[in-house]
Amino acid sequence: MADRREGAAPGPQIDRRALLLVPGLTLLLAVFLVPLILMAVRSVTDPSPRNYLVFIDGDVPTRVLAHTFSVAVVTTLVCLGLGYPYAYAMHKGSGRIAAVLTIALLLPFWSSVLVRAYAWLVLLRDTGVINGLLVKTGLIDKPLPLVRTTTAVVIGMAHILLPFMVLPVYAAMQRIDASLLPAAAGLGASPARAMWKVFVPLTLPGVYAGSLLVLILSLGFYVVPAMLGGPRSLMFAELIVGKVYDELEFGVGSALAIILVAVALVAIGIGSRFFRIGDAMGQGDIR
Repeated sequence: MADRREGAAPGPQIDRRALLLVPGLTLLLAVFLVPLILMAVRSVTDPSPRNYLVFIDGDVPTRVLAHTFSVAVVTTLVCLGLGYPYAYAMHKGSGRIAAVLTIALLLPFWSSVLVRAYAWLVLLRDTGVINGLLVKTGLIDKPLPLVRTTTAVVIGMAHILLPFMVLPVYAAMQRIDASLLPAAAGLGASPARAMWKVFVPLTLPGVYAGSLLVLILSLGFYVVPAMLGGPRSLMFAELIVGKVYDELEFGVGSALAIILVAVALVAIGIGSRFFRIGDAMGQGDIR
């Protein structure tokens, strides 16, 4: 009996660690997937699928979506231009300097998006700090129109989304073998050439991941454009809110929201062809 029991094939076993995923997956299902399904159903039933004709036949929604995408791209480029040097400073700095830079990067997360947007409103308005300093120093005669513009929206969004660019790039830099640059220098490469030909290409997965994160988050921004933007800088999320709260067209608003989700999914699908999604969270190895 003992020999038969020892020779028996082991039955299927459940990895108990996988059970730890059940609460998180349940929460995601209840908070994200179920409302998304309900919104998709409402977009074709309240009152009919003709809700999508507002976007297909209308000029305003398509123009607003194009503007939203262009603002998202500009915000991504601004975050990349500021975030890459910042991530490199974190990478090359000593332990204390890296810690200070990390704290400075994450400190804004302790305040809400609304507070940070209002802070930029105070800084950029006609009677704000920036215009006040420029007028007092004699550089300008009258205040510059900084607020209620697309530029103000990009500034506010870039300030909030900068950590989402820095952290993936920094994670990619941390996984690079430190001996590669000295090896390139030993083969005759100048520091600039070694940086451009060896270091930068190895950080591209982090750059792609951070750019995709910033781009996707920018598409759905509402608070910052509502506070810092104006009629000429209307974003797609503001259009959806207007349809729901001002015009009470819940079906049309749901349809526009589904279109925005589809655009985000298409962007994710295109981005996944250039890097692994896990690189956005600092997972995987640089090859």
